[in-house]
Amino acid sequence: MSLSIEDYARVARPEAVERLRQLARPLTGARVVHVNSTREGGGVAEILAKLVPFMNELGMHASWEVLVGERAFYDCTKRFHNGLQGHVVELPPALLRAYEQTNRDNLDRLDTTLREADFVFIHDPQPAPLLRLCGERRGRWFWRCHIDVSRPHRPVWKYLRPHVADYDASIFSLADFAQPLPHPQFIVPPSIDPLTDKNRELQDEEIRAVRARFGIDPDRPLVAQISRFDRFKDPVGVIRAWRLARRFLPDVQLVLAGGGASDDPEGAQVLADVQEAAAAEADCHVLLLPADAHRTINALQRTAAVVLQKSLREGFGLTVAEAMWKGRPVIGGNTGGIRLQIVNHHTGFLVDTPEGAALRLRYLMDREDLRHEMGEKARRFVRDHFLITRHLAEYLAMMVALRRGMSSRVSLS
Repeated sequence: MSLSIEDYARVARPEAVERLRQLARPLTGARVVHVNSTREGGGVAEILAKLVPFMNELGMHASWEVLVGERAFYDCTKRFHNGLQGHVVELPPALLRAYEQTNRDNLDRLDTTLREADFVFIHDPQPAPLLRLCGERRGRWFWRCHIDVSRPHRPVWKYLRPHVADYDASIFSLADFAQPLPHPQFIVPPSIDPLTDKNRELQDEEIRAVRARFGIDPDRPLVAQISRFDRFKDPVGVIRAWRLARRFLPDVQLVLAGGGASDDPEGAQVLADVQEAAAAEADCHVLLLPADAHRTINALQRTAAVVLQKSLREGFGLTVAEAMWKGRPVIGGNTGGIRLQIVNHHTGFLVDTPEGAALRLRYLMDREDLRHEMGEKARRFVRDHFLITRHLAEYLAMMVALRRGMSSRVSLS
């Protein structure tokens, strides 16, 4: 279903669409290129799938390019991801050579597109070297970091920093993630699209059909975590929390559902670990979903009484805002961008351990009225802060600011 920006006036604040048109007028005809490492799987791809068409609708010439690489490239960038989020990792020279060569190979394909663009958004570490490789260029380049880099493993950041230091600006999801860099830094939290299949309203029959397909008992309560199978999402910790809560809530079922991303080589092993941990539990449903299972995810979140996102580190965690948009309280890890979304004790709870998650789960499951109250607050909070209309407006404002020689800077003194 093709949607226009005008369709968003009824779910966002009424003035949001007119604000977008005003911000876009100085950018009419601008060539905008986004580059990341995967077309599907993960929040970055979901956001770009909407931002790029909207930029075109607003009068720009926007495109989305994806890097093509081999296994060694993705092994290297997964180490970057883990290292930037604080894990101690090794960076073998052979993997770094593969990383750099992959970027050179992709530049051969993208060279003209990048050189002629007025604005280039490079997403995360995977395509970061493209700026230095590109040489002469006419436009402004942004490095958009979606990762929690508040406490990176220093050798990883030491290697990557020279690749990003020469950008015209960088963009982080939270001020806590920003790093000392010699250029303007902008803070732009991610967003959800309320009208996609993953977030739009569903008929009750479709929700019932999803429950039946996966053997979920409609007469017993359900809690769910919807995430890629990634160690930082702590799916095994979720199972532990659920088991602890079941001592007092024996009827509660658990769903752990998600998929992988083409740029994440660790996903299969994490899934195997989760399946092993859940093997003896009849009421724990571990679901590997395809990348296009958006309506299924939507139905599972709407079926759940409470949604979890017990991440250990998290750049943002779009699944938190998705569940809140559906009027569900969320129990989330007390980390990164989850802290930006969950107003503790109002739209959900922040926790640090499986034991804490179990305690809050028990508390919410015993209080249906409180769940509804928190869910209503959560939906309003997402409408006001985390819809794609706000996200796009901030991108447009940054582009206008850099074009006119203005900047907004995070103080790192």
